[in-house]
Amino acid sequence: MGGTPPLSPLAPANFPELPVINGVRFATIEAGVRYQGRQDVMLAELAPGSAVAGVFTQSATRSAAVLDCQSKISGHSNQGAAILVNSGNANAFTGRNGAEAVQAITNAVAKTLNLPEARVFTSSTGVIGESLPHDRIRNKLADLSGALSEGAIDQAAQAIMTTDTFPKGSSATVEVDGASVQIAGIAKGSGMIAPDMATMLVYIFTDAKVETSVLQSMVSALNDTTFNCITVDSDTSTSDTLLAAATGASGVEITENSVGFMEALRRVMLDLAHQVVRDGEGATKFVEIAVTGATSDADAKTHAMAIANSPLIKTAVAGEDPNWGRVVMAIGKSGAPADRDTLSISFGDISVARNGWVDPDYNEDEAAAYMKGQNLQIRVDLGLGGGKAKVWTCDLTHGYIEINADYRS
Repeated sequence: MGGTPPLSPLAPANFPELPVINGVRFATIEAGVRYQGRQDVMLAELAPGSAVAGVFTQSATRSAAVLDCQSKISGHSNQGAAILVNSGNANAFTGRNGAEAVQAITNAVAKTLNLPEARVFTSSTGVIGESLPHDRIRNKLADLSGALSEGAIDQAAQAIMTTDTFPKGSSATVEVDGASVQIAGIAKGSGMIAPDMATMLVYIFTDAKVETSVLQSMVSALNDTTFNCITVDSDTSTSDTLLAAATGASGVEITENSVGFMEALRRVMLDLAHQVVRDGEGATKFVEIAVTGATSDADAKTHAMAIANSPLIKTAVAGEDPNWGRVVMAIGKSGAPADRDTLSISFGDISVARNGWVDPDYNEDEAAAYMKGQNLQIRVDLGLGGGKAKVWTCDLTHGYIEINADYRS
């Protein structure tokens, strides 16, 4: 793989200080799966009684690890659990070898940590179509298990990176019935990002006590307005996985009516989703697409994604060109209901078009100056109904080509 890309100009100042989540321990190690001289395997051990929920890519060519997780995710056990992630190799499009690699790893982790194999979840991210050298991972399991620590989540965030330029983490503390509950999450993602859940690798942990079915319901619902509302390049990965684990260590019980907990979980998920966009391969601009006035929320999202995924719009943003005609084009091609004569468009607070025609007060110089910012908003009102949606994307620059042209070399 080519050299490490420079830090995204949209990166946060530093990795956040994440709270310790009682009931989960982390370890990382250099296994040489593909990369040399860096940690590339992460292990998370979950305490007995932990609930695990997840959402996964809808790709028809999803990886062996995704298929294995999907077959296990609805199960529940009072025993512990484990999550093992490797970077550098996606173990996708590898046929029988892929399934055998997953089985070998899950079996070895289960034996090492004295867990049922059904409670071991794996993820792989990286190059597609190359056999996973699973023996390199299995040979490191004793060292991994010996290094497990509650305070190593920041190293875990580093180990799961591929073309990411910065590790991604987020956390929240919420009061439930007078007691504190902690949530912490990490993610990786930079390219091959388009929502069809999930859109990357994401691992979220909480010390709350949550039934598996309730946790699954929350994660699935929140996913629709967080990770399924971002796009970098319109390409859905074969390996996308989001796993959420509730250890119950705080003793605080969460039900489907725990609005405060669900809102805190939403904030963590949305923050991680935004960080993935901010680390989009070659990105220099973070863009929010806000659509209102659609015939339904679903139609609003269809329009918003058509705008966010348009190469013409994304390159115009990169060139700091307020080319609102391309927004008109994207709305027209989306397939959702639209009426030219009720359409209004704004760049930030600058009204560009109203009721199907350029705003008579529109000033091109003001719009061009606005486009020089790093954080932009494109607002569209369709004038048809009450449907609304927000999605997030980034610009498309030559840096995206450079990163992906030599990804396998």
